[in-house]
Amino acid sequence: MLAGVIFKGVGDHKPYPDHGLSQRQWGELAPTQVRLEELVTTKRELDLEALFAEDSTYFGDLFAHVVLWRGDMYLEDGLHRALRAALAQRPILHARVLELPD
Repeated sequence: MLAGVIFKGVGDHKPYPDHGLSQRQWGELAPTQVRLEELVTTKRELDLEALFAEDSTYFGDLFAHVVLWRGDMYLEDGLHRALRAALAQRPILHARVLELPD
């Protein structure tokens, strides 16, 4: 159970420097498990069609994209996947994690 907390924080922008990774480069990062409670979102709003679509990964990566910067994990892409996991009471999300230097 998530004990009342879904994310570490909810943001509305990307506070980290631009990494310039293409979708192909993201795809080269091996997926790993991250805890929802450790993530800070970079979007405040979600398209409900993306959340409730039967195949919400059709046009994108199967895994969320997370940027690790200055000790925080920012959910750059995959908010709908994270919320679907939370609604299913799964505290873990599979994501590709990019670590940026300070």
